[in-house]
Amino acid sequence: MGRDFLALLRPWQWTKNLFIFLPLFFALKIFELDLLIRACEAFVFFCLLSSAVYVGNDFFDLAEDRRHPAKRNRPLAAGRVSVKQASTALVTLLFLGLTGSWLMGPLMLALSILYLLINVLYTLKVKHHAIIDIMFIATGFVIRIFVGGVATGVTIYPWIVVMTFLLALFLALGKRREDLIISTMSGEKTRKSIEGYNLPFIDAAMIVMAAVTIVAYVMYTLSSEVMAKFHTHQLYLTTFFVILGLLRYLQIAMVDQKISDPTEVILRDRFLQMAIVGWIISFGLLIYLR
Repeated sequence: MGRDFLALLRPWQWTKNLFIFLPLFFALKIFELDLLIRACEAFVFFCLLSSAVYVGNDFFDLAEDRRHPAKRNRPLAAGRVSVKQASTALVTLLFLGLTGSWLMGPLMLALSILYLLINVLYTLKVKHHAIIDIMFIATGFVIRIFVGGVATGVTIYPWIVVMTFLLALFLALGKRREDLIISTMSGEKTRKSIEGYNLPFIDAAMIVMAAVTIVAYVMYTLSSEVMAKFHTHQLYLTTFFVILGLLRYLQIAMVDQKISDPTEVILRDRFLQMAIVGWIISFGLLIYLR
């Protein structure tokens, strides 16, 4: 029961909330203990809200999940966690997450409520409409960036919002590709929005988003404003790891065809992990060891 309850909360999805720390990292204040503690508090409360969203989704998607080849094994869909138990978990998570957000300030509470509203809209309506569905997913990542900024009081620059949105769109397209393949192989329409996608479209969109993300990142690293802020002209070197990570994700999606969920892919693929760690270390050394 304990393992099933934990699976209901999807703790591996909490890695998405690491985006909360990015504003602090780019503000050159990641080692300021008081701000880091604030970011950690925001991370914890947002993890509670994220889990609440997943539990809520499982409620609304119960019939759909039972038809899905993989999702039918989820605790609620499989009957290993009762509706009453899941309801109790949902209320508890919402109470703790919103209370914690309220204690961090009105802006933090407003962002938390906005995040919940976007996910409710997604679950009830938006997820059935192709293209708009992945736009909403990407917006959820952008909200995490603003949560990090509000929690720590650091400035949110437009480029970090744009880059986060582009990257999230790219990752979401990979997930839709897998949904389409599963739907085709099983003969079941696992989600309504799949009708608005096909493999040529998704493959082309992923390639375009990867290219746009790379170009945007290169422009960012070569920006005179950015070079002046970080006092270095070498940030363009970190593009190597960005390209490496994006190409690896494309390879997993189009060659290996193994993207069940972007978060799970990142957690299990050593190549992607090395690209991410390589980027963090190289970028961090360039901006912190000036």
